[in-house]
Amino acid sequence: MSVLAAIAVLAVLIIVHELGHFLAARWQGIHVNRFSIGFGPILLKYQGAETEYAVRAFPLGGFVGFPDDDPDSTIPEDDPNLLRNRPLLDRAIVISAGVIANLIFAYLVLVLQIGSTGVPEGFNTEPGIEIPQVVSVESPAARAGLQAGDVILSIDGQSLGEGEDAIWAFKHAVENNPERELSLSVRRPTQENGTQEYQNLSLSVIPEIGADGNGRIGVQLAPHGDPVYRRPNGIGEVVALAAERFQSIFVTTLQGFYRLITQFSETAGQLAGPVGIVAQGADAAQRDAVNLLVFAAVVSINLAIINILPLPALDGGQLAFLLVEGLRGKPVPVHIQDGVMQSGLLFLLGLGIFLIVRDTTQLEWVQQLTR
Repeated sequence: MSVLAAIAVLAVLIIVHELGHFLAARWQGIHVNRFSIGFGPILLKYQGAETEYAVRAFPLGGFVGFPDDDPDSTIPEDDPNLLRNRPLLDRAIVISAGVIANLIFAYLVLVLQIGSTGVPEGFNTEPGIEIPQVVSVESPAARAGLQAGDVILSIDGQSLGEGEDAIWAFKHAVENNPERELSLSVRRPTQENGTQEYQNLSLSVIPEIGADGNGRIGVQLAPHGDPVYRRPNGIGEVVALAAERFQSIFVTTLQGFYRLITQFSETAGQLAGPVGIVAQGADAAQRDAVNLLVFAAVVSINLAIINILPLPALDGGQLAFLLVEGLRGKPVPVHIQDGVMQSGLLFLLGLGIFLIVRDTTQLEWVQQLTR
């Protein structure tokens, strides 16, 4: 069920993104002839008065189609409501609306999450530290068998204690022992017949040497325990706290993309495809609904930032063409746009297939089958 929940979240985010394009076009009276979730052969479709609504076989995205690109369209080429015949600003609004929709949706999800769970007011700490995320399938932590949700109780036979002190003790041990095997005592939550159980494990990890010369294993760390919430003091506090959390996630995501670009050889392993994202979402859903809502907000912001990058076949690539058109006073020739977009699409499809294969081979049940 947790995997289905994660897939449902991704489907909703895709629909939100494409609805942004669709509604921005309809709001301006621009013709839209297709609204599709997924790519490839059509599984289900409904023909509206002007638009065909469809669900397709490969749920790796979606698209909004315009008659401008349809050779069978009966709309005259000089129709002022064709997308290509509208002013630059109108087209820019349509192209950027998907990104804006994802950002608005992420903020509203955070409002819902805070409004339903309450305002964090403290933490009931327990012994050990929790691993919210293993940042890369190629990291020392992943190779050692650590998973998101694991609780590390001791390192090299030394109990970690609890709270922030436990985190600092663990970081100190890892950073000061690069390329040396460290034994970990780990407690892993499991689901047995619908009830929460725990499995005690003994794992070994060898920290790699980071750019600063210190050891690192590639995990996020958090205190182990349960947060304490209080009822919000009105909707104003919920809105303000959601804005702070949204800003934090947005800035952290931008920093992550900056590191990916400037330190690609070190951070490329952190890229995740659809399989990896679903696996992370399933882990979040397995813990509780609050984590699933945060997962939805984080992925929605990531989707917005990725799409606004000036890369071919993405919204940012189309906006880049509009910018060039505005500077030179006429559109970039169609054959150049088509060539760049098709090359970009092939690259993204190839990258997507690579990430799917890589992430699938890293799934625990696949690794067990191949042992």
